[in-house]
Amino acid sequence: MSAIGYLVSEYHAPSHTFVRREIAALRALGETIHPFAIRQEDSASGEDVPAVLGQSVWSHIRSFFGHLIRRPGRLFEVWGLALSHRPPGLRALIWSQFHFIEASTLARLLERGAIRHLHNHFANNGASVGMMAARLAGIDWSMTLHGISETDYPAGLLLPQKLAAARFTACASFFMRAQAMRVSEPDLWARYHIVRCGIDIERLPERSQPCRPDQTRETRIVCVGRLSPEKGYGVLAQALAQLREEGERNLAVTIVGDGPARDDVQSNFAALDLSEQVTFTGALPEAETLRAIAAADILVLPSLMEGLPVVLMEALALGVPVIASGVAGIPELVEHERTGLLVIPTDADALAKAIARLAGDPALRHQLGKAGSERIKAGYTSEESARRMQALFRETTP
Repeated sequence: MSAIGYLVSEYHAPSHTFVRREIAALRALGETIHPFAIRQEDSASGEDVPAVLGQSVWSHIRSFFGHLIRRPGRLFEVWGLALSHRPPGLRALIWSQFHFIEASTLARLLERGAIRHLHNHFANNGASVGMMAARLAGIDWSMTLHGISETDYPAGLLLPQKLAAARFTACASFFMRAQAMRVSEPDLWARYHIVRCGIDIERLPERSQPCRPDQTRETRIVCVGRLSPEKGYGVLAQALAQLREEGERNLAVTIVGDGPARDDVQSNFAALDLSEQVTFTGALPEAETLRAIAAADILVLPSLMEGLPVVLMEALALGVPVIASGVAGIPELVEHERTGLLVIPTDADALAKAIARLAGDPALRHQLGKAGSERIKAGYTSEESARRMQALFRETTP
């Protein structure tokens, strides 16, 4: 089979670990995969990946004039696509021209790598560049949808056009497939396929202190996620404050992650006098994050909106019981009372009750952790995801 290109904004970003897992699993199945990135990164600790913005000015110029000489009609067609595939406004118009130049350069990189199919993770600006580059290079293009940010403005405004252009769309959850169906014509629905983000079971650390029915000590709670409004940390703060008022003080909370709302999140916990109970680690490398999850008794995800978070899969695979908001794709993974506890989003009282319940019942934690681990091993592995992607590539690529 011809080489397949994978394009993400930043290949080595911690949030793109699952993309690297998918590529490794596809390579293990015998596929030739060439990753590309939009932004230049430090590759000292990983695979050297060509980056569009890492090319010289002369490289961008040569790419543009090379296409102008060899395929002027297609170049102007893609320029028209760049002009139309954007939100309204002057700023978006200017950025669309940068995306057009990036697509021109990426198309040259794809040709040099003999790429016959390009796949994007996330329907963001990087996907706009990938879609245009594939059109310019005359190859097939596809994408994977992950979360609600891809249906919110401005990405959501451009999603219907991307869905129509994609040879197929992999959806990380039934929820995201529903969002794709919601904004597209029925004759495109057969192109939307469920492909979960997989977990590399063999690379997970051991539980440092697994749950035991006879366990009596401080309950350790971990939260992993970007410090941004949709993650619901304000609801968690209210729940912890309520538990403290009810006399539950034997809880230690670790929050792993960073983001634009860091100062607001930390101030919120401090205002409720929770600073001594809650530790903020900032963003951690993948291995340290997994060790933090493995060392916890409970993982809490109080999000207001999600796709299907990989961190939930990691916690379940490690046998860590989870409490999560019953939103979007989460109920597809977390079955209430069987593989975890689901709570109504924004309901701090329900979250407080769920935390108190698991904190006071080590036997239930053990039961949920065991069932969650079995759930992941049965259908959420990197190997299973790679096999599904391989089938899609082989069905759609000449």
